[in-house]
Amino acid sequence: MHDLSLKSLGDAIIANFRFKFTLQLVAALLALNTLTSCAVNPATGSPNLVLMGENREKEIGLEEHEKVLASQPILQDEELLAYVTEVGNRIAAASHRPDLEYTFTIIDSPAINAMALPGGYVYVNRGLLNFMNSEAELAAVIAHEIGHITARHAVQQQARGALARTAATVGGFVTAVATGSGYAGNQISQVASIWAQTGLSGFGREMELEADSLGAEYLLNAGYDPSAVIDVVTVLKNQEDFNRLTTGSGGGYHGLFATHPRNDTRLQQAIASVGALEESEATLTDDSEFRAHMNGLVVGESASSQQQDERNRYYETNLGYTIVFPDDWNVESSFTTVSGGAEGVGSLQVEARRLNDNIEPRVFIRDVLGITNLQKSEALSQYRLLGHTGTHVSSETGNTERVAVIYLGPRAFIFRGEIANNSAVDEIDEQLLDSIRTFRAIQRGETLLGSEMKIRYVQASEYFDFAVVAQQSKIANYPEETLRLLNGYYPSGQPEAGEWVKLVE
Repeated sequence: MHDLSLKSLGDAIIANFRFKFTLQLVAALLALNTLTSCAVNPATGSPNLVLMGENREKEIGLEEHEKVLASQPILQDEELLAYVTEVGNRIAAASHRPDLEYTFTIIDSPAINAMALPGGYVYVNRGLLNFMNSEAELAAVIAHEIGHITARHAVQQQARGALARTAATVGGFVTAVATGSGYAGNQISQVASIWAQTGLSGFGREMELEADSLGAEYLLNAGYDPSAVIDVVTVLKNQEDFNRLTTGSGGGYHGLFATHPRNDTRLQQAIASVGALEESEATLTDDSEFRAHMNGLVVGESASSQQQDERNRYYETNLGYTIVFPDDWNVESSFTTVSGGAEGVGSLQVEARRLNDNIEPRVFIRDVLGITNLQKSEALSQYRLLGHTGTHVSSETGNTERVAVIYLGPRAFIFRGEIANNSAVDEIDEQLLDSIRTFRAIQRGETLLGSEMKIRYVQASEYFDFAVVAQQSKIANYPEETLRLLNGYYPSGQPEAGEWVKLVE
C-alpha cells in the first residue's frame, strides 16, 4: 500500500511536470511564431524564419571573420584587394542592403571557391580569381555572395537548424522524463565555425538560385551585363567536369547544378527575368584594369601561403635546407654560409662543413669546434635530424654565444649565435634557439619564393593553339586542359587573333 502511494505520487509529479512543460513549449512556439512573422526578407520582401536581429547578425559575422583571419592564409596584395573591394562596393551599393559595412578578403588558396558570412563579409579565393576572365565575371562572383548576405541565407539556415536541435532536445527530454533515463546523449553538438562551413558548402538549390537571381539584379543595377552570372557558373561547371574526368570526383563551388548551366531552365529563367527589370545596356565593359591586376597572379600553391607565419624564412637551395630567422633581422648569404642579425641585439650564422668522421654532434662541438665548457647543453632532434646545442662565453668577444651542430646528409651545419645585448641575454638566447629549431631540409614539392607559377597576359596570334602553347607551359599535369579552363575554352575552341589570353609561366 505504501509502495502504491509512492508510485501514485510519482505519476502525479510527472503528469504535473508534463503539463507545465507543455504550456511552456506552447508559449515558446507562440512567441516564436510572433517573432518570425515580422521577419521580412530585405531582399525578397517575403517572410522568413529567422531568430536574430541585424545587430546580432553583424556580431556573429565579426566573430566568424576573426576566426577566418586567424585560420586562413590571407593574400598580401594591397592593390589587388583595393580593386576587388572597389568592385565589391559597387555591387553592394546596388544591393538591397547597401547600408551594411561590407568587408572583402582574398584567401591565398588555390582552391576554387568563395563564401559569405552574415553581416557583410565576402571572401574570394585566389584560385577562383585565376579562372575569371573579365571584371563582370569577378563582379558576378561577388554579387552571388552578396545575394546570400542580403537574403540572410545563413541566418535562415541557422534558424532551421536551431529549431531542429530544439525539437530533438525536447523530444529527448520528454522521453527521459517518461522513462527515467538520462538525456545527455540526445544533445546535438554545434560546430563553432558552422557559419563558415555553410558558406563554403552552399545553401541548397533554392537559395543558390535565389542568390544567382539577386546577383544578376545587382549586376544590372551596377552597370554590368547580368549574363555574367551564366558565364561564371559555366566556368565553374567546366572545372567540375574536368575534376570528375581526371580524379573521379566532382566537388565544386557551392555544389553546382547537375545539368550544364546553359541547359538549366530554372537558372536561365532566373537570369532572364532579371534582365527584363529595366532596359539598360551594360556600361562597365572595359577589362584593361582587370587584366592589369590579374597579370602576375600566382597559379597553384604559393610560397607566401605556406609561410604565412614565417615571414623571415630563408631557403638555401644549393645545400637543401631552410631556416626561419627572427622577424626584422637582416639576412645575408654566401655559397657556404648565411647570417642574420639585428644591430644591438645579436646575430646567427649558419655554416656548412663536410662531415668526415662518424661522431656524435655533442662530440663534434667539443673536438672539432674546441668548445669544452658548454652550458645549457641539450640534444636536438627535429624533422628527423639529430644535433646538439648549448651556450658558452666567446673568448674573442666576451659575449655569450649560442652554438649548435645539426647533421643533414653528408654535412654538419654549425650555428653560432652571438648575443650583443648583455641586459637581455635570456630573451635573445631564446630567440636564437627558436630559430635553430626551425632548421630542416627543403621538402619535396615545397614552393619557394620566386618559383611560383604566375599568369601572364598576351594577345593571341592568328595561329594561336592551346595544344602548342601547352608544350612550353610550367603546368606539370594536363597543361592544355588547364590553360583552356583558365581562358574559358574548355573543352575545345581557340581564341581569335588579338584576343587577350592567359599563359602560365
